[in-house]
Amino acid sequence: MLLNKRIVLGTLLIMGILAILLSYPLDSANAASGTKDATPLQPIIDGSKSGEVLVLEPGMYAGPVSIDKSISIRGDSSVTVLNSEAESTITIRSDGVTLQGFTVQHFTNEPTAAIQVEGDRVEIRDLDIQSQSFGIVLRGSVDGLIHSNTISWAGPESASSGQKGNGIDLYNSHRNHIENNKIKGMRDGIYLENSRNLTVRGNTLLHTRYGIHCMYIDGSSVVDNVGENNSTGAMIMGVKNTVVSGNSFRKQSENVHSQGILLYDVHRSTIQNNVVEGNRVGMNIAESSGNEIRRNAVLRNFIGIQLVLAEDNQFIRNQFVSNVIEASAMDSRNNEMKENYWDSFQGLDLNDDGISELSYEINPFYEQVVNRNSAYQLFFQSPGMLFMSSLFTEGKEEWATDRSPLISMKAESLAAETGAQAVKETTEVWIIGCILLGMATFIMIYTGVLRK
Repeated sequence: MLLNKRIVLGTLLIMGILAILLSYPLDSANAASGTKDATPLQPIIDGSKSGEVLVLEPGMYAGPVSIDKSISIRGDSSVTVLNSEAESTITIRSDGVTLQGFTVQHFTNEPTAAIQVEGDRVEIRDLDIQSQSFGIVLRGSVDGLIHSNTISWAGPESASSGQKGNGIDLYNSHRNHIENNKIKGMRDGIYLENSRNLTVRGNTLLHTRYGIHCMYIDGSSVVDNVGENNSTGAMIMGVKNTVVSGNSFRKQSENVHSQGILLYDVHRSTIQNNVVEGNRVGMNIAESSGNEIRRNAVLRNFIGIQLVLAEDNQFIRNQFVSNVIEASAMDSRNNEMKENYWDSFQGLDLNDDGISELSYEINPFYEQVVNRNSAYQLFFQSPGMLFMSSLFTEGKEEWATDRSPLISMKAESLAAETGAQAVKETTEVWIIGCILLGMATFIMIYTGVLRK
């Protein structure tokens, strides 16, 4: 009996030790071990002169380091700078610093960055950054270039967005260019706050909370970026005089708040030539005014476009195709809508100019019902909901209305054609019809002759 108790106690003790070992962060253990064997990088930096180019030999280098002189540090994929201390791996305090080509492993859970930038005219390119906190952070840094870097989450897959850091994080940093970076698994892919004249171009943003998150920026451009499987593709808030163009945001549908592009408190900006596809909401525009929303493709979303307290905006030549709900609008007045294509709309084109003489009106019934009780989403497209929606006409004169909707997606080119071209097409149709009629007549006569 005593022997059995000892066996049980011994087994429990071994299981407890194993549990403790398994709970210890493996990456942190490896990082600590790797740092001991790594070459300290700070003495190499301290021994350099301003303007010098340091080309690192293949191997492992230990951080954290601080750069307080204008130097360039270059390496390739065989060079890794590793840090597990509660400090940023590389802190740049001088102007004109360049980092290029190597790997940075930032293995600490503290709110620090793989690279912290405090100097101006800093260039960071072609780095592979693996972080358990933030990727690249800029504070009061102007005229920099962040180009062609890969930034990925290196912590546990089960970590929530609140436990992660942003891939690229700017605050009070003007005239920076953020181009062609690939960011995966971070909290926000690119976070921009209180900055002006930024260029965010050609970046790929995957599996983040917000792919691009703009807060209080002015005079900037967000162009040709790609976002997939984020909670929201582009969260544009408190922004003015900004261009959002040529971006593709697809498959943002992981929760009830997912959307391709959100404009909140956005003014005097242009949103054009974007593709938002397969999201819960394609474009969500709230409390925004004086914007031009033109030539966007809004495809296969649950709600194509959603307007809430959006006033005095222009919606011109956008395409709304295969959305479950094409549009919803609440308390949104004085918006100019013209020549948009709504694929569920049955219009009437009397003069063959590709534009319907009948208006397309956005019925707010469904949005108002769901806003009062979200459970009513269960009855979407039910016969009763459709019937009630068709009866709802309250405040119809204030509904968001496209008074000149396109009949087809090709109508844009048709509208530009001259009357002579229209006559030519009509003539061609008559010629083809006569040929077909002649062929049919010949076949009937020939068949009759054979029967005789």
